[in-house]
Amino acid sequence: MFGFINCNKPAGMTSRDVVNIVANRIRPHKAGHAGTLDPLAEGVLVIGVGRASRLVEYVQECEKQYRATFRFGVSSASGDLEQPLVEHPSDPQPCISALEKSAAALTGEIEQVPSAFSAIWVDGKRAYERVRRGEKVEIPKRRVMIHSLRILRYEYPLIELDIVCGSGTYVRSLGIDLAKSVSANAVMTHLRRTRIGPFRIEDAVAAERLKVPPLDRFVEPATKGVEHLPVMRLDREQAWRIGNGLSVQMETTPPLDPASGKIAAAIAADGSLRAIVRGKTKAGNTAWYPEKGFSVNQPR
Repeated sequence: MFGFINCNKPAGMTSRDVVNIVANRIRPHKAGHAGTLDPLAEGVLVIGVGRASRLVEYVQECEKQYRATFRFGVSSASGDLEQPLVEHPSDPQPCISALEKSAAALTGEIEQVPSAFSAIWVDGKRAYERVRRGEKVEIPKRRVMIHSLRILRYEYPLIELDIVCGSGTYVRSLGIDLAKSVSANAVMTHLRRTRIGPFRIEDAVAAERLKVPPLDRFVEPATKGVEHLPVMRLDREQAWRIGNGLSVQMETTPPLDPASGKIAAAIAADGSLRAIVRGKTKAGNTAWYPEKGFSVNQPR
């Protein structure tokens, strides 16, 4: 198998728990996921199956979309319901116009500090694992891209948000920052990821169904995970060269100069992904060189 499974992770399971269901079914081949969801979160979890596990880093680059609910007037050490809630009875009740203005200000490239209870890796371990052991964890600020932040419903003390964002965004921190901008506190009470790039919640398969064979009925083509990359279409000769680690000189769609050093997806005539290629200059020759190959045996 070579492709991706779009799984609907339930709350209460870790992302690794879901991946292990698949990994146990396809041994000795590998499986890996793109974009960790916290145990309390649910929604789209994209799993790379077999050689496509080498492609998860490109799926992680895709735009993501979430539905999140926050409760005003309370706070917790984790920013959600995992830790005990602290009531803030003197907090103001924000008006919708103030919240909409603040949401607009939090759109674009912003700085945020993820929660110490997040799944960020800190010295080889998840931040939340260190915190639960009593360690003090400091997470540095990071710049993230918020494409849109819309208020779907507001009935104090609950607010429901729709967020479209770039990689590395922590939705929990975003909602808390929204509350702080109106001099209030909040915790996240529910989080659902509805999309990663072309993988949507409407098409996701329940995690429990992955335990029932055959598994390959849920595997989507590897090309779906890299369709946001520039593409080059290989003829037979070019596919042979790429499959043997050789460079090719050809155009991409949209046009991309190999001198840029960027990557593209190399697609064979049968529509299969043959490689991720990168523009390089070697011995004065600027061309596309295979960086990750997925070729099948094919005569020249």
